[in-house]
Amino acid sequence: MIIGIDGNEANVENRVGVNQYGYELLSSLRKLQDSWKDKHEIIVYLKEKPLSDMPESSSFFKYKVLPGKNYWIIKKLTPHLFFNKDKLDLFFSPSHYVPLISKVPLVCSIMDLGYLEFSGQFKKNDFWQLKIWSAISIFVSKAVFAISNSTKEDIVRHYPSSKDKIYVTPLAYDSRKFNLDIPSKDVRRVGSRYSIVTDYVLYLGTLKPSKNIEGLVEAFSRLNLKDHKLKLVIAGKKGWMFETIFEKVKKLGLQHDVIFTDYVAEDDKPGLIAGAKLFVLPSFWEGFGLDVLNAMASGVPVIASNVGSLPEVLGDAGILIDPYSIDSIASGIKEVLLAPPEKYNNMVSRGLAQAKKFSWEKTARKTLEVIINHV
Repeated sequence: MIIGIDGNEANVENRVGVNQYGYELLSSLRKLQDSWKDKHEIIVYLKEKPLSDMPESSSFFKYKVLPGKNYWIIKKLTPHLFFNKDKLDLFFSPSHYVPLISKVPLVCSIMDLGYLEFSGQFKKNDFWQLKIWSAISIFVSKAVFAISNSTKEDIVRHYPSSKDKIYVTPLAYDSRKFNLDIPSKDVRRVGSRYSIVTDYVLYLGTLKPSKNIEGLVEAFSRLNLKDHKLKLVIAGKKGWMFETIFEKVKKLGLQHDVIFTDYVAEDDKPGLIAGAKLFVLPSFWEGFGLDVLNAMASGVPVIASNVGSLPEVLGDAGILIDPYSIDSIASGIKEVLLAPPEKYNNMVSRGLAQAKKFSWEKTARKTLEVIINHV
């Protein structure tokens, strides 16, 4: 069986969200090669040559570059699959963008459908592209992967006819990078790089409206913890409609209390997370919340919203807050910061246990199993 995979989400330097999912999935499939190479072959299609850290190619795991840039799926991939010179048995897209016309059976992944609930948080062109292409991808795919039960429920709610072809394959974390043994020198190095010299509350993710960063900033301004020298670190690259976040910080007079790091390199993430007193993700919606897992695996207590997938990812290992209530966010932060050592350590222990329930290898094995069964 020959399986084609769109590897472009993974083949980027600054990986977040679906990029990380695509990369980890390809890496895990490559690591499992010995278990499938006698029966299958994987061809990863790219618009540019693979980056140096992409999984190593082999006789059974190959890259094929179809040079192109804008509208690559339409201009390059679709014609290539139509003639199917590579004799693919199935094509898998680890995102919601599948070729709109294909003689080859298709499978796709859906991160979340939050844009349908919060259309005002997206530019009009982005919203309609997401809505229309996702709907087509779900309709034409023989199987659809959802990264959480919450996402699966949303897909079924919006597209009821798809209910029998959706499979949940959760995200996971890299235990070699996120663990209790992150060297203190890495924590100090990262702190020095971003001018962090005191305790801090950490948000890590793209700066965009759905993340509710403005709500976090306002909650931070209400803490009034006189005995704590505390900073709020907002880490992540600028997404869209982010200008009001900086305006909020200025309006509340928090310029000296909030640190913006911009994009954080993968090598810096473990030290940045491990050095935090707590990790906060107050999103209005999340398809999964990968850094919640990374934080728990690193021994950092987590506060997250009680919406979307976050309750199933966090379990009973952290504190769930109402993202629409500033008081709820502030109360959650205070609960962790003021917790006695026994309670704080108990949160750490529960987080470590919860994180261990997730594995990229398990996700890759189930993904391959579903793909094989849908040819």
